[in-house]
Amino acid sequence: MSLDSKIQPGTNANGKRIKLLTLAFLFSEGRDQILLGKKKRGFGEGWWNGFGGKVVDGETIVEGAKREVLEECSLNASSLTKRGIIDFEFVNDPVILQVHIFEIIKFSGQPLESEEMLPKWFNVNQIPFDNMWPDDKMWFPYLIEKKYFEGYILFEGHTKVLDCKLVLKHDGQDDNSAE
Repeated sequence: MSLDSKIQPGTNANGKRIKLLTLAFLFSEGRDQILLGKKKRGFGEGWWNGFGGKVVDGETIVEGAKREVLEECSLNASSLTKRGIIDFEFVNDPVILQVHIFEIIKFSGQPLESEEMLPKWFNVNQIPFDNMWPDDKMWFPYLIEKKYFEGYILFEGHTKVLDCKLVLKHDGQDDNSAE
């Protein structure tokens, strides 16, 4: 499937509805720094994360990722590389969040605070995992090492990981890029 394909949300084998989301991480040109945003409201409030959100009807996943980055930190992403897909399930929630994870190195503008996010650059060896979703430290090494992965993570509430399955699919070198 092409990264530019229009994907329709559906249901999984257990009848749970699938909601498509994006999550983009911006890196400095030398990949020694990563831009994270501190969530100011809503889902994940108070935690550092990448930039992203829902894919709207008629939008490709790449278009959704670019739009969310622009809305949340005022940067125009010109090139994205898909690094992974994780299905997040929350106990007693009928919806699975299918999150498409991107790396962005080519972008223009300066990161600006939005109503939703406060952007800040971090050295890649000083990522604030204690103030992030608890699963991030499990899959972030794949992102940092430019590997392509797929996974499933089951949460109880928003802080307890009950199950985590991650599979390295391939080394991720340049075959997942989209303009």
